Amino acid sequence: MKAIFVVGTAGSGKSLLCSKMHEYYTRNGAFAGVLNLDPGVDSLPYTPDIDIRDDIDITDIMNRYDLGPNGALVMASDMAASRLDRIQHDIDIINPDYLIVDTPGQIELFAYRNSGPFLSTHISADAKTGIFLYDGSMVSQATNFLSISLLSMSIRLRLQIPCVNIISKSDIISESVETITEWSENLSLAIDAAAMEKDWEIYTLLSGMVGGIDENEWDQGLIPVSSATGYGLADLEAALSRVLNLGEEVED
Repeated sequence: MKAIFVVGTAGSGKSLLCSKMHEYYTRNGAFAGVLNLDPGVDSLPYTPDIDIRDDIDITDIMNRYDLGPNGALVMASDMAASRLDRIQHDIDIINPDYLIVDTPGQIELFAYRNSGPFLSTHISADAKTGIFLYDGSMVSQATNFLSISLLSMSIRLRLQIPCVNIISKSDIISESVETITEWSENLSLAIDAAAMEKDWEIYTLLSGMVGGIDENEWDQGLIPVSSATGYGLADLEAALSRVLNLGEEVED
């Protein structure tokens, strides 16, 4: 089994991408399962094979511990890690070729508390990778692009798994995709563009942070993807296969 952790900022399109990836793998003869690790989500565009909400109820946590929504989500995130044995048992019963893991909408709950790295480390799989979504509605501005890129690197360090980076919602920013892709391949272009957008204090801060990173370590090549149209899913699967299957792709 190969595990794919889908990570990104709130509203970046993680759940919809999980749904489309499941459809893509299924259509091409692979057995894919989806694990929902977001205990606070109200509705999903797919039917999860394993759902953390079956074990953890946000409303019950709020009532039982007299917590607000945010406090309940924090507690629920930590509780999810304590369910590892049950999660793994359910995964083993299903035994998919590909396990697509839909992570919480609040990225900080998954990546920066101990529960997310614990789960990404201890869920048993033959190979693992992540997908980090650059929200297409945000990264048309160079300053946002650089900020999200730094976040992507931070997430990769936290989860300790290789990561494929994509531009989500590419259909709604088609005129900017080429520019964003060029930024991902040449940091100096993004820094120069940021200088045109913001005051020098912010530019100096960003350029100092980004400029100190070895471009060989950056490795932020982006794949434009649209879950709405299906554009880029084949390219995404090919990139995942290079990580998970040593280049052996699912036939389209």
